[in-house]
Amino acid sequence: MKKIFLFLLIVIAYSNIAYAKDLQWKKFNEGISEAKKSGKKILVDVYTDWCKWCKEMDKKTYADKNVSAYLKKNFVIIKLNAEGNEKVMYEGKLITPQEFAQGMGVDGYPATVFLQNDGKPITLLPGYSTPDQFIHVLSFIGENHYLKKKFPDYLSEKGVKQ
Repeated sequence: MKKIFLFLLIVIAYSNIAYAKDLQWKKFNEGISEAKKSGKKILVDVYTDWCKWCKEMDKKTYADKNVSAYLKKNFVIIKLNAEGNEKVMYEGKLITPQEFAQGMGVDGYPATVFLQNDGKPITLLPGYSTPDQFIHVLSFIGENHYLKKKFPDYLSEKGVKQ
């Protein structure tokens, strides 16, 4: 019985790794350009190399099969190292990743910035989110519920306990 349980844990872990690797993370400028063409909203994962919770988001949240599938279908996804040196083009200006993050209100990591396909800000989600929490945020934004209602109301309508 222990061997079967261990085998199942290994299978689940590897399947989540496969989903995470399957995501097509873009560089900032490339992602902005792709979103304009595709009409998809943009998710910017703002991280740092030293951030423990950023790594947890990668390992657990982005690796979740439901999160991964939803992202692939509905968003252009961008990884942005807030301490990186590569300048990004945003609203016609060449800025550092740190300047972008600060301009979006990021004051800790991880942080998830949601943008419309034209690059205009939708919202900022600070901190770590579990896959179960994150999928609701993705659908709230991805399906334009944010235009009509507040997130707590959306969760109540879906029967999600807060």
